[in-house]
Amino acid sequence: MTTAARNQNFAAANGIRIHYVEQGSGFPVIMLHGFPELWYSWRHQLPALAQAGYRAIAPDVRGYGQTDAPREIEAYNMLNLTADVIGLLDSLGEEKAVVVGHDWGAPIAWHCALLYPDRFAAVAALSVPYMGRSPAPPIQILGHMFANNFFYMLYFQEPGVAEAEMEADPRRSLRLFMHMASAQAPTGTGLMGKPKDAKLFDAVPEPVQPSPWLTDEDLDYYTAQFQRTGFRGGLNRYRNMDRDWEELAHLAGATVQQPALYVAGERDPVRLLAQVDTMKAAVPNLKEIVTLPDCGHWTQQEKPEEINQLLIDFLREVA
Repeated sequence: MTTAARNQNFAAANGIRIHYVEQGSGFPVIMLHGFPELWYSWRHQLPALAQAGYRAIAPDVRGYGQTDAPREIEAYNMLNLTADVIGLLDSLGEEKAVVVGHDWGAPIAWHCALLYPDRFAAVAALSVPYMGRSPAPPIQILGHMFANNFFYMLYFQEPGVAEAEMEADPRRSLRLFMHMASAQAPTGTGLMGKPKDAKLFDAVPEPVQPSPWLTDEDLDYYTAQFQRTGFRGGLNRYRNMDRDWEELAHLAGATVQQPALYVAGERDPVRLLAQVDTMKAAVPNLKEIVTLPDCGHWTQQEKPEEINQLLIDFLREVA
């Protein structure tokens, strides 16, 4: 479906201007993307959910695309990102919604459900499970785990370092990053296990064949947006992990009470880091855990038809 068939608009919310794309009418479904993506990662879900009778809404998260990108690192903490979603809902005149998130969008979705339980009827998370509060600041834990090896989240911590590498050639960076976490790449390629002083794309092979799910046209759209904005806004999310740990201490032991769905690709590198089974006690109304075969990290783009059906079935039960 062409972009012209969708409604692109802007909302004033939580002190910034948020760009969003929506399609359809009915109960609202907010879809939150991750890194390094855009509203565009939901391009297959927007028409499917609209046709199923829902108001599908996909914003550019703060720092991405046409949404404002504040300079301050702390502007990208979880409290602001969840407040952005509430502000968007308010601007759209919607009292309640189902929130869906992928990658970093998933923790935002989980925290929307925790911090604003009256505003979210249900939550669906792709790739990243609800893991609760870690026993120590997460970057501190990762620093111990990967003390002598490269790990991408640690590499992202120093402002300007990852930006310089990724912005030298945004199209190549996006192509390699998308490929190395997809089902077409060896598990974990580039994200970890390299020498500590390596860069993100060191030893990352070029795809040997065109992506079956990311066309040249798709890559053109992503590239044009990141050439304009750079990657700083998205990277600043990683730089707030320890800040969130401190600011959200009151959520220690909190459980997500809303009906929930969790979906991950069988070859998603996140599965190596996140313990899905521990989520069951913290999400007592978890309806289903789905593992998609022959799917990597980019679930809604790699397996759009399967994700569409899973979301629609879930929505029919909870909204």
